[in-house]
Amino acid sequence: MKTKLGLGIGFCLIVFFSSISAIAQNGEKYFTKDGHVSFYSETKIETIEADNHKATSVLDSENGKMEFAILIKAFEFEKALMQEHFNENYMDSDEFPKAIFKGAIANIDEVNFGEAGTYNVRVEGDLTIHGVTQAVSAEGTLEVDGDGGIKAVSEFPVKPADYDIKIPSVVVDNIAEEMSVKVNIDYKVFKR
Repeated sequence: MKTKLGLGIGFCLIVFFSSISAIAQNGEKYFTKDGHVSFYSETKIETIEADNHKATSVLDSENGKMEFAILIKAFEFEKALMQEHFNENYMDSDEFPKAIFKGAIANIDEVNFGEAGTYNVRVEGDLTIHGVTQAVSAEGTLEVDGDGGIKAVSEFPVKPADYDIKIPSVVVDNIAEEMSVKVNIDYKVFKR
């Protein structure tokens, strides 16, 4: 299993390194391969949380374009059985190994990458999970530190049903119809 996970992460990195130059020609590019993405589901019966610290992302300061790739099997749960069910019974992780976002910061002209500060942003694009692509929009912040680093934070809802994720009837009351997804990324300037 470690070999498959390593190959999946390697593939994600190859795809992103090769797409960095395609995202833009002029602006400074920022990159991470260890972004944090988590989700939270709460019902009367059960609370489910999972964390993934292997999100790969690239951001172009010139045009605001951004991409994410998240290896589904890299989500970690408190209970090993929950993680196994998540990958095998709900997410079909062998068939759909990644979640992918491609989009842009809609109000990129309001962000000054040359000046330290926190900027409110709206990100719009296409999110693909479980082989299904949906248009999404989310509010968030970009914190420019002035030393070549950017911290991106956002939280938005995701409904499993929108991505054709089937929840078995025996546990349907354990899983919220809408989950909260949090993104917390520390970007660094991409150096060639």
